[in-house]
Amino acid sequence: MAHPPPAVPATLRIEATQIRDLDLGALQALRGCGVADLVDAAGSLELQFDWPRDPEDPRELSEIAELRLWSLRADALLPWLPLLLERSSGQLTRHVAMLLPHGFSRSEGIRFAPESLELWITHRLFWLDRWTQEAGVPCRQKLSQMAAVLGFDLEPSFWEAPGLRRSPC
Repeated sequence: MAHPPPAVPATLRIEATQIRDLDLGALQALRGCGVADLVDAAGSLELQFDWPRDPEDPRELSEIAELRLWSLRADALLPWLPLLLERSSGQLTRHVAMLLPHGFSRSEGIRFAPESLELWITHRLFWLDRWTQEAGVPCRQKLSQMAAVLGFDLEPSFWEAPGLRRSPC
């Protein structure tokens, strides 16, 4: 008897020891999910970092080197992770801040280096679009929503470039 594919969890807790050891075990549940399940769960995953901090520490989580390194590893091995991250509470923005140069101010929030953010989102959209197309799972609307959270309003022509109309390989 076949087992149903695992569901994408709503929240994953990342323990301090996992962060220190660059252990992605908390994300293991996601690795068994199919592309369609991952796309269906777009924008719903929260990562809770259990990282001890002094109450006087003014840094944002994205300014803590150990969390950034763990996030870089997670992003390298699970490049579809940003698609899953919850958007309205800042999960996606925080993840991208873990990966890219940025500044933070209490009044303006996270301010990305514009060129790095543009390169990152374009690269990620190209990768995710090809990944979902190869699986036969339409996803461009969700990708456009993901980009919008980061300040990019994609024109429909973005998806009409000749190379994006068909698989290049």
